[in-house]
Amino acid sequence: MKIAIAGLGLIGGSFFKVFSERGHKVSGFDIGDPVDVSGADVVIVALHPTTAVEWVEAHAGEFKEGAAVVDTCGVKGYVMDRIAPVATGAKWFFVGGHPMAGKEVAGFRNSDPGLFRNASMILVPGTGVPSQTMDILNNLFLEAGFKKIVIADAAEHDSKIAYTSQLCHIVSSAYLRDELALGYDGFSAGSFRDMIRVGAPDPALWSELFSENRQALVPVIDRFIARMSAMRDAIAADDTAAVAGQLAEGRKIKDKVNAGPVAVYSRPMRGTREWRKIENTRRKPENFIDEWTVPK
Repeated sequence: MKIAIAGLGLIGGSFFKVFSERGHKVSGFDIGDPVDVSGADVVIVALHPTTAVEWVEAHAGEFKEGAAVVDTCGVKGYVMDRIAPVATGAKWFFVGGHPMAGKEVAGFRNSDPGLFRNASMILVPGTGVPSQTMDILNNLFLEAGFKKIVIADAAEHDSKIAYTSQLCHIVSSAYLRDELALGYDGFSAGSFRDMIRVGAPDPALWSELFSENRQALVPVIDRFIARMSAMRDAIAADDTAAVAGQLAEGRKIKDKVNAGPVAVYSRPMRGTREWRKIENTRRKPENFIDEWTVPK
């Protein structure tokens, strides 16, 4: 398969390396490089959201008929809304994407063909994307090492990512910006390292992501502040029962989270015996997840 990758940072570079290792014909380029996507079956746009939108708009007339164009941005509503008018009626198909994998470092030099191993890849199909195109992407990303492909709409993605990713970076950054942050030597264990791990994200990228997802993110921050205020007030009042109650509530939820999500459905690779069995019985597939719930 011919794959073109726009943006050779951590994510784009990792896709470049893993698909090259798998024997695909891969071309890659950064902003400012000569671009040739005319023969690409799949185009992966691994750029910041505003740049990704501008890049797709600039090259929309160059994608071949039937090509799948996939972005990797951490916010989907912003990207999908702006690319939808360009993709509508086009001969190619746009699918929003978000690989749930990364590192605290950036750039091609830190890219890794094993980056996506056992991670999940979120896909947000645009209007009119055929099932055959989704099957191609499903198999391609499983080949890259992803454990599962999660199908979502843009609003669901942005709401969940506001909590599972963006809030974590905000809390970690706030935690680091304390007067005690540089005086921890000899007084820290694993909890300190865990708290600061995502506290230094790329300011340009993450401020853009926060802004573009503010409608989903602000309510998540507000709820977090309310919980912090309740804990602060209970401690200040020496109300140990209230403190213990809040901690116990958190512990119960953590036990459920640790038990793992329940897959609603998944799909094996197209053409396999398992896939044919599912098609014949009209059962929902097995390695392809479109939603999850936390066990009760």
